[in-house]
Amino acid sequence: MSRADLAVADPAAVRPNPVWSLGLLRSELVTTFRRWRTVALLGVLAAVPVLVGVSVRIETRGGGQAGRGGEGPAFITQVTNNGLFLVFTALAATLPFFLPMAVGVVAGDAIAGEADAGTLRYLLVAPAGRTRLLLTKYATTMAFCLVATLVVAASALAVGALLFPLGDLTTISGTRISFADGLGRALLIALVVAVSLAGVAALGLFVSTLTNSGIAAMATTVGLLITVQILDQIPQLHALQPYLFSHYWLSFADLIRDPVYWDDLVKNLELQALYTAVFGSAAWARFTTRDITA
Repeated sequence: MSRADLAVADPAAVRPNPVWSLGLLRSELVTTFRRWRTVALLGVLAAVPVLVGVSVRIETRGGGQAGRGGEGPAFITQVTNNGLFLVFTALAATLPFFLPMAVGVVAGDAIAGEADAGTLRYLLVAPAGRTRLLLTKYATTMAFCLVATLVVAASALAVGALLFPLGDLTTISGTRISFADGLGRALLIALVVAVSLAGVAALGLFVSTLTNSGIAAMATTVGLLITVQILDQIPQLHALQPYLFSHYWLSFADLIRDPVYWDDLVKNLELQALYTAVFGSAAWARFTTRDITA
């Protein structure tokens, strides 16, 4: 029996309590990661490091130099010397668009998709609480952020190990660190990138509460994402850019310095916290007061 059918048949059976909350989160996670759309998004993300790694390998075999003339994402010139740099390169390549687009799709569909499918009101038949449901949806979206980032990192590490040598890492500062230390920093970078998507997740969740159309919510979220990215590239808007959620995304590169530069990393985390608070509060205010008709 589905959770919607259970709510209709016996509302008391899904009365809110801590166990039910964990059950709801587990149900949302299973539902999200079993969707073909989610699997397809993760597949596309996993393919990006493969394409980058194979392209670099072919170019270097042909006598070219990867990333010559400043082309390509950061770290790409180091990939041929150490396959671990493919992790950093893949994250830098996917973060401006592919990763946030995938998160925008999942976040935009969180509430609007339920309304579009006619299941939202059944989730609220029992006194589940709109706040609890909203928090569960956001937690599920953040779980997707983490999984998506780790998929990119794991794919890049596997491809880098297959196509290029692995060993001690030369940091941006020119110092040498062990491979284990470099691997630890790669994991830390993946976690930072996942947290960097918190603002997009909150924005998408807010948009999702404004409409009953999942497609419209997803398209709007991705459209806003593209708009912000464009604004962040216009020199005349330099005074506004530090307040855009994407401005400090690539600050994770400072984790490859020795010592680590923390200023932009902290600014990025603070900015994500601000966007999460603002759009999370807006989503809560909208969702707790709207009429649920679907």
